[in-house]
Amino acid sequence: MRARDIMTSPAITVIPQVPVRGAAALLVSHGFTALPVVDDDRRLIGIVTEADLLRNGYVEETRGVAVGDVMTSPATAMGGATEASVIARVLVDDRIRCLPIVDGSQVVGVVTRRDLVRALGRTDTSVAAEVQRVLDLYADGSRKWTVEVRDGEAVISADDVDDETERALLALAGPVPGVLSVRIQAGGQR
Repeated sequence: MRARDIMTSPAITVIPQVPVRGAAALLVSHGFTALPVVDDDRRLIGIVTEADLLRNGYVEETRGVAVGDVMTSPATAMGGATEASVIARVLVDDRIRCLPIVDGSQVVGVVTRRDLVRALGRTDTSVAAEVQRVLDLYADGSRKWTVEVRDGEAVISADDVDDETERALLALAGPVPGVLSVRIQAGGQR
């Protein structure tokens, strides 16, 4: 599972000129803990968190205080192909709650701790159903393969699968949120 599979996209972002009160209103209305701060070309230049607002913007007079005055810069970011396990380690070890996901330097989404926990919390049954749906779509609506998921491992039962089809099945099943590993079981055995 990779960042692009679990990220919230598009990300709600702010520019540095946004007043602190406006950023606070966005955080509250969307239930977020942080907002990526971008320039006019949507390139990441920082992040503004609840802590930034409380530490720097919580004063009696906030008129004239903008996000650019209180944001954390530079911000930690990762690409869409980053493994979820790497993101989890960074979020925990660095005490980050929200990680911008970038394509080059442009923000394309965010991954939060909640996104990762949501993926972990999916039942094997719901994960198996989604993997099966994806595989059936790939097979033009027919049921060529069957899937079982146990503790996040997706086992795809298939008869006579060539290397190209096996690579396709692994590529299709792996990104489904909740899939931790994929194995092909040849001969339709379980």
